[in-house]
Amino acid sequence: MQSPEARTAVSPTQIHLTLAAFADEVVGTVARLFAYVGALLLFAILGLAALGQLPALRDDEPASRPGWSIADRSHPAFALSRLDSSEKTASYAILRHPEGGRRDVMRWASEADKPLAQLEIYREGGEFEVARPAAADLAVQMGLAADTPLEQAGLIDTKFGPVALFRPTGTAKAACLGYLKRSEEPALQISGFSCQGDTLPAQRAAVACTLNRLTLLTSGNEPKLAELFARAELRRRGCDAQGSPDWLLGAANAQLRGAL
Repeated sequence: MQSPEARTAVSPTQIHLTLAAFADEVVGTVARLFAYVGALLLFAILGLAALGQLPALRDDEPASRPGWSIADRSHPAFALSRLDSSEKTASYAILRHPEGGRRDVMRWASEADKPLAQLEIYREGGEFEVARPAAADLAVQMGLAADTPLEQAGLIDTKFGPVALFRPTGTAKAACLGYLKRSEEPALQISGFSCQGDTLPAQRAAVACTLNRLTLLTSGNEPKLAELFARAELRRRGCDAQGSPDWLLGAANAQLRGAL
């Protein structure tokens, strides 16, 4: 029979095996811990990368403005009557402001994704009193710095009445044209730019055609907006009538040019 001392005695081999098993368990635990932490870091990196890509994913949307946000659930209120079935709006974005303002922005681009034209209808809210000046806003729409000086490039006759045209000061006549039309009642601003046409008369005609084709889909709870477009429809001119210069498009219009 073995003595108690003999039964409780542990051989060096058993001690070695126990320590080896303990070391393996520690190594396994540390490895799992590193894998867990690595997975967390990977998810964090992927999340940050996704957030960093958000501006790139929205290159076709209007530049962000302080206080403005994309209204994904709002429905388009305006459209352009089509000249042919192949035409389509490249993008239509609706921005809303907490103070009540709304911007409907239509944009068109070439096959190479180069901006061709933009049309924005801004229904003013309480934020208008602190909004940046119309000249700065128009410059930003044209892809320029807000402090870029603009000069007037004449007027065009549209169904909304005379509309002022602008271009960056000192640029060639073939540069893109910006345009701006304000209405006090209802409080409305129609603006945008067009790069269509190789000559200044052709560019003016393109802008006039765009505005004459602008139609109202729904006025919501704004009867004065519906009245504005109803009156405008009575003065609508076909786009084929915009090709020849008139007193608004001709050389005699030079004296209307000035700084904005």
